[in-house]
Amino acid sequence: MKLLRVGPVGAERPALLDEEGALRDLTSVVDDVDGRLFADRAALERVRAAVGARILPVLDPTGLRTGPPVARIGKIVCVGLNYHSHAAELRVRVPSEPVLFLKAADTVVGPDDTVLIPRGSEKTDWEVELAVVIGRTARYLDTDEEALAAVAGYTLAHDVSERAFQMERGGQWDKGKNCETFNPLGPWLATPDEIPDPQSLRLRLWVNGTLKQDGTTADQIFPVAELIRYVSRFMTLHPGDIINTGTPGGVALGHPEPKPYLRAGDVVELEIDGLGRQRQVLKEA
Repeated sequence: MKLLRVGPVGAERPALLDEEGALRDLTSVVDDVDGRLFADRAALERVRAAVGARILPVLDPTGLRTGPPVARIGKIVCVGLNYHSHAAELRVRVPSEPVLFLKAADTVVGPDDTVLIPRGSEKTDWEVELAVVIGRTARYLDTDEEALAAVAGYTLAHDVSERAFQMERGGQWDKGKNCETFNPLGPWLATPDEIPDPQSLRLRLWVNGTLKQDGTTADQIFPVAELIRYVSRFMTLHPGDIINTGTPGGVALGHPEPKPYLRAGDVVELEIDGLGRQRQVLKEA
């Protein structure tokens, strides 16, 4: 299934994109697309049954905003330096263990919402990422099978970053990762049956129509299942939590000087196989 949330900011309603590409209203079946739904197998089966019975009303997508596909996100765990190509472009060693940091849930916006360049920013950067949405409580997982069984689905994330705030202003990475609007998410959450192999997905990102990133999740240093297992050793993962699994090479930071950081008016577009496409216009905060 491809689950969405559509409507104005703060008033999104659950929806589904069917096999013919029609947008279907889910409000008669579930309240929202969130951790409660992912953890409720009976509710998920009701959604599947409604899809099979073809009883869900069609929504007109004209002028309808697509919001983040997950509501009430608990935490966003991000993985740094998780692609060989990204480590190579930055000329850093491949990490021996995953590099983890947290991103606040209130950075999340819809896939086509405006991204704000923070005041004082000169180094706002792009990062296309595969995001894993957790569907059941996970702690101290032992096997890849257990890890993948904890997945509610996959979605497309844009891990926007301000590099000067991140690396030149002291402390950890938080200041460069948690600015307002710095995590566009969606357009939809694809359940695992839609993505049988998360290690064979192509990721691409364009800035003003120029291709900047073109990679595959096969290049990940730590694959999805290993990441979930690893994270579960340090913190409990709950339904509705998200893991942003890193970005391939091609970010502005990896370019020679002068690095082409984002400016107001720039347009960023990104996509992942099976997970749809995002488009954001950059604006000054």
